[in-house]
Amino acid sequence: MNIDTIKNGYVIDHITAGNAMKIYELLNLNKLDCQVALITNARSKKTGVKDLIKIGELIDIDFDKLAFIDPNATVNIVKDDVIIEKRKLELPLRIVNVTSCKNPRCITSTERDLDQIFNLTDKEKKIYRCIYCETSLDK
Repeated sequence: MNIDTIKNGYVIDHITAGNAMKIYELLNLNKLDCQVALITNARSKKTGVKDLIKIGELIDIDFDKLAFIDPNATVNIVKDDVIIEKRKLELPLRIVNVTSCKNPRCITSTERDLDQIFNLTDKEKKIYRCIYCETSLDK
């Protein structure tokens, strides 16, 4: 398999195997006009297998969404064929409109215009709770 190198763009590396497609969909990478390479089940010395996404353009990426899906992923930012930054992700303290509350009694179920907001309440266990009803998020 031959995937071109990136002149300008991103390499999202060390994605937990199976998460690349979730990231692809959540970041709306299908709507880009540039090249996007999705590599699944690549060999990894650290974890055995990993996924990888290469984006052939410097675009706006919501790193909080990315970290919510896979906080262990790393992002290499490439400019003029050189990695100018390696970014390690951390779980965001708050996510907005990334997912919805599953509690049918939550106000967000009836008030459609309300933002879906979740706060990180337990970093160790990666637990987020709805700010309106305190329901924990099922990732």
